[in-house]
Order: sequence, then structure tokens, then C-alpha cells
Amino acid sequence: MKRIVIFASGSGTNAENIIKFFNHTKTARVTNVLCNNEHAKVFKRCKILNIKCLHFNKDSFFASDDVLNLLKEQADYIVLAGFLWKIPEKIVEAFPNKIINIHPALLPKYGGKGMYGMNVHKAVKKNKETETGITIHYVNANYDEGAIIFQAKTALISEDTPDKIAEKIHILEQQYFPRIIESVIIQINE
Repeated sequence: MKRIVIFASGSGTNAENIIKFFNHTKTARVTNVLCNNEHAKVFKRCKILNIKCLHFNKDSFFASDDVLNLLKEQADYIVLAGFLWKIPEKIVEAFPNKIINIHPALLPKYGGKGMYGMNVHKAVKKNKETETGITIHYVNANYDEGAIIFQAKTALISEDTPDKIAEKIHILEQQYFPRIIESVIIQINE
């Protein structure tokens, strides 16, 4: 049974979905959620799901090895579920091809620093895209540049607002993210 640690920064809907999914598989379990925002709703979700959720600050993430040491003890895989900080190279190097992120656009479009959440959906709308989607990818030392594992698309119409685009993306995230994580773990461990 592999161990997954999730990083989250916000409401935690993707984290909750992943936790629930892996509670019903023999592939892996979520052992911990780590959060850089002490006011995030993910803490409440984790409490209900009986999953430990720990807050950490920039020092323990970037300056010290506190978070890295915790990961070495508790994680085989790391999943970023709405996590907004860039992963330090020391963590990327310690977990090569074992850190998985989801991005709310079809990379390489709309990726990079500052491109997350509604920033992405507003840019997609502004550019009058006819489709968008999700990209699940490995994490490397640069924002949104790791090898793509999976993409799913959704059609857009001119009446779609950024909020409507966000809803369409959320449906894809909920449908695919846990299943793709599981397929990566199974594939690597065959």
C-alpha cells in the first residue's frame, strides 16, 4: 500500500475527492494533508474525513528541511491539489516523478507563475477559447513545465463566464484526478 501526501492551499474539494477515492482502493492511502494557509477550508474537510492536516510556513518549506523530512517519513507520492507555492528543488529531487499536479488548463497554454484558478479562467475567456480542460502532470523545478501525464478537454461557448468555465473544469478534476493518480502508481509499481 503506497502512501500519498497531499498539498493544498484552499477549499480542499480535490483533496477530499482524492482521500475518499483512495479509501476504497488497495493501491494507496492518503496519510496526510499539508497546507500553507492556516485559514483554508481543507482543514475542516480533513477533520470530517479523519485525515491529519498540518499547517506549515515558508521557513519550514523553503529554508529548513522540516517539510522534506516529514515527506521522506510519510510519503511515497506527493499530490498537489490546489497548492499555490512552487515546490523547492530539494523536494523535487527527493521525489523524482513522484509529485503529481493538476492544472486547470490545457498546458502549455495558460501555465506559469500566477496562472491558477480564476486567473486561468479569466484568461481563457478573454482569449475567446473554444475549449479548455485540465492537465495532470509531473512536477519539476519550473511552474507547470513537468511532463504531461493526462489531459481532458471541455467545449466552451461564447456565453460561458469565468465562473461557468470554473464549473466545467471542476467536473473534469473530480472525474479524472484520483483515477489518473491511481493509474500512475500502478504503472510505476508494475
